[in-house]
Amino acid sequence: MSTRSEGGGESTAGRPGLEESWRLLEVGGVLLAVLGVLAVLFPLATGVSVSVLLGGLLVVGALVHVAHAFRGPGWRGFAWQVLLGVVYAVAGVAMLANPVLGLASLTLIVVAYFIVSGAVELAIGAGIRGQPNWLWMVASGALSVLLGAVLWLGLLGVGRSVVGLVLGVKLVITGVAMLLVGRGADRTADESSTSEVAG
Repeated sequence: MSTRSEGGGESTAGRPGLEESWRLLEVGGVLLAVLGVLAVLFPLATGVSVSVLLGGLLVVGALVHVAHAFRGPGWRGFAWQVLLGVVYAVAGVAMLANPVLGLASLTLIVVAYFIVSGAVELAIGAGIRGQPNWLWMVASGALSVLLGAVLWLGLLGVGRSVVGLVLGVKLVITGVAMLLVGRGADRTADESSTSEVAG
């Protein structure tokens, strides 16, 4: 682990940087890009799969609320927990029973995911500014926010395949950005180790 104290920069001791984690970033980027390509090729199956997963999570949430109801303080706590459990169960079973119908409500969740993840990617891009290929992360974040806005405004329509298709595009963009940032960090690490050996 290196510290940069000569140039007055902040110390990175005890904290791995991109130079140490570039391989993981590249592997994650490739996996996301492959999943994105599959989602683009099979958009309806992707949307239905995400809908089924969300339905399953809601049913699990219902079980957790009902189990917690028996530990709630007093009768009112019990009643509220059971009511929440029923709401979760109805929503989860409805999505599991007809996942294609659940795609409409899933659109709102995907919009929120795009906008929040895009904002985080923009922040990451700003945080690694100066690293090779940092603009790719900024571009990925900006495109994610844009895709979220396009879905929110309904500019792509509300077809059954739209959610899976747009989710696939998002995964490909993020995967490519991660891969390129990782490659840039790999080159930076190689250059710094070569200069240390030469010096």
